[in-house]
Amino acid sequence: MKHRDILLTIILTFLLKQSFGFTQSQGLKGKVISEGKAAEFVNITILPLKNIGTQADAEGNFLLKNVPIGKQVIQISGVGFKTTQRTVQIQKDKITTVSFEIESDQTALNEVVVSGTMKETLVNLSSTPIEIYTPTFFKKNPTPNLFEALTMVNGVRPQLNCSVCSTGDIHINGMEGAYTMVLIDGMPIVSALSTVYGLSGIPNSMVERIEVVKGPASTLYGSEAVGGLINVITKSPLKSPTISLDFNSTTYGEHTLDGAVKAKIGKASTMLSTNYFNFQNRIDKNNDGLTDLTLQNRISVFNKWSFQRKNNRTFTLAGRYVNEDRFGGELNWQKQDRGGDKIYGESIYTKRWEMVGNYQLPINNQQINFQFSYNHHDQNSAYGNQPYIAKQEIAFGQLLWDKKLGKNHDALFGLALRYTFYDDNNTLTQDENDSTINKPSKTFLPGIFAQDEIKINKRNTLLVGLRYDYNDIHGGIASPRVNWKYNSEKADIFRLSFGTGYRVVNLFSEDETVYSGSRRVEVRSKLNPEKSWNTNLSYQKTLTHTYGFIAVDASIFYTYFTNKIVADYDTDPTKVIFDNLKGYGELKGASINVDANFTNGIKLTVGGTYTDIYRVENDLKIRQKRTPIFTTNYAISYTHPKTQMMIDFTGNIYGSMDLPLIENDIRSARSPIFNISNLQISRRFNNGLQVYAGVKNLFNFLPDNKIVYQANELSPEQVANATVGTFPKGYYFNADYGYAPMQGIRGFLGVRWHLF
Repeated sequence: MKHRDILLTIILTFLLKQSFGFTQSQGLKGKVISEGKAAEFVNITILPLKNIGTQADAEGNFLLKNVPIGKQVIQISGVGFKTTQRTVQIQKDKITTVSFEIESDQTALNEVVVSGTMKETLVNLSSTPIEIYTPTFFKKNPTPNLFEALTMVNGVRPQLNCSVCSTGDIHINGMEGAYTMVLIDGMPIVSALSTVYGLSGIPNSMVERIEVVKGPASTLYGSEAVGGLINVITKSPLKSPTISLDFNSTTYGEHTLDGAVKAKIGKASTMLSTNYFNFQNRIDKNNDGLTDLTLQNRISVFNKWSFQRKNNRTFTLAGRYVNEDRFGGELNWQKQDRGGDKIYGESIYTKRWEMVGNYQLPINNQQINFQFSYNHHDQNSAYGNQPYIAKQEIAFGQLLWDKKLGKNHDALFGLALRYTFYDDNNTLTQDENDSTINKPSKTFLPGIFAQDEIKINKRNTLLVGLRYDYNDIHGGIASPRVNWKYNSEKADIFRLSFGTGYRVVNLFSEDETVYSGSRRVEVRSKLNPEKSWNTNLSYQKTLTHTYGFIAVDASIFYTYFTNKIVADYDTDPTKVIFDNLKGYGELKGASINVDANFTNGIKLTVGGTYTDIYRVENDLKIRQKRTPIFTTNYAISYTHPKTQMMIDFTGNIYGSMDLPLIENDIRSARSPIFNISNLQISRRFNNGLQVYAGVKNLFNFLPDNKIVYQANELSPEQVANATVGTFPKGYYFNADYGYAPMQGIRGFLGVRWHLF
């Protein structure tokens, strides 16, 4: 085995030199430890040359090349550790070996975030409550994409919306996915049409961290950020591993491959990341004649460049391409049946590419950034014999000016412009007066915003902000917000926020299941933008002791809606009727999250969220469907210090949900309380290799997601046993009944390897 390792090292070294032009030069290598243990994945940078840096691996080892000769200030920082600086003498044409020891800061309050205020600040200083999640956290339960990984975040729930095509969206504090904005590096890349099929194309390998803001963020980010936002911060080419690989398979037949490589070309650094997912196993455990899990063949390629310019200014540019072929339907469906009415199947082809950039303008002594993005989304779908051909393009540009106004005022000013093009083959883009004329939607949304963070005194901070957008269809929309933060002498942190939000409708992203099944779409009136008013009170406390620390984060929240856009499934079982609510909607809820980290190797995260979401119309209170009354998530980990064996037990408990039914439906109107648990065992090796294996859905929970056909002339028993795909007259089925994935207990095995 040792000879094989030596041979592998020689081959890899040769390949790296040939591929990337690496040459022997002066540099720095070593190990970072904290309290006698490896400080995993901490950042090592040269001050003030922040363009030179790297990241330690899981064993705390790092290698930093091309370091300038002479005395250099080395900074070590990372989540859970206090930022440390040391001076090291770098000699010409020599790799200097050092060992750094840094102090633990297990409150993790010094991590830099940007989502709450659009500017870099520390978590404990932010006026807006922000949660941070790193890839290390998500690796406790390996998933093929970010969409599924978010099940581990308290108050964030990926919701399965279609039992046939297995699409979904992300709910924050119980609010439907259309209220959640998903950003990539602060840009509104994933929205409207792509919220349905674009989320699954975000691979974990491109993620450096996830920032989650719960509550309205329309003041800074505009439409769609009513319920909150998820900002995907991608990895920096400067700090990512030279090579990384992650491959795993499940006993269901799911195969996932993640790979990334970085290189330095002149003054530019680049990272190329690829994710491939394949599942082709037709399984029908509930015996309804349809696939329980959608077949998928997806590839996602991500490339990011970082260009270092004068005065330490940078220009970053990133692009991503996603190509996916997915199918769900009858087990005997084949490609030649696509678009036919004899054998039912839902076949979706998705092609998507996007670009994100950030340019620091060369204006002396001014922090002015120009951010831009563009995405193109093509979808070719066949829901049975109903085609859905759609194209969407979104171009976005934003100019930000970060300006200090005196000693106690930290201001931000911004100009934004968003252009959206949308076209499909259905009634949504037909001319109102002549249905034979296609009329694509073209929307311009310019906006201007400003905020000021005021340092009142040592313990009180006030943030006020206002945004004004002009929609060329709906006119001007203003979105103000106020945030207050208080620090007590005993390190208690209180945050109180009030804000408004708005949202412009996109019917397909509202509920793509209107195209799946037997229902037809009907829009009763011209849909006006929704408006909301939200308030949130949060409390944060960290308790330290000789055995570790415990951090508590709790909040209560309330949102009031007007013009709420509602999909009515009850008035007519053959239709989905969209209209603005004539009454109002309300969201009431509370959440709590507890993180505990002990010196004996045990880590514990437990969270719970309670929500009561409903609309009131004609004095009738109607609870939001497919929304559990409560959700709970948990993650318990133990690392054996000598063997580096780690055990992770993770899972979720979901409360009961109201479910949409059709006329004379024999299924239950409410889902049961259910639990999905996962167990993983992993082992790290000194050469950057990690092997992991485990079981998903440990207790084998299977939901009753059977799709039922109904006809008045048949008995319930005959309905339940009706043959799928024959579609006799009077039969209906709805694909939106599903409340949990139809995947029972299954094993998985994987391997990760990082070369720094």
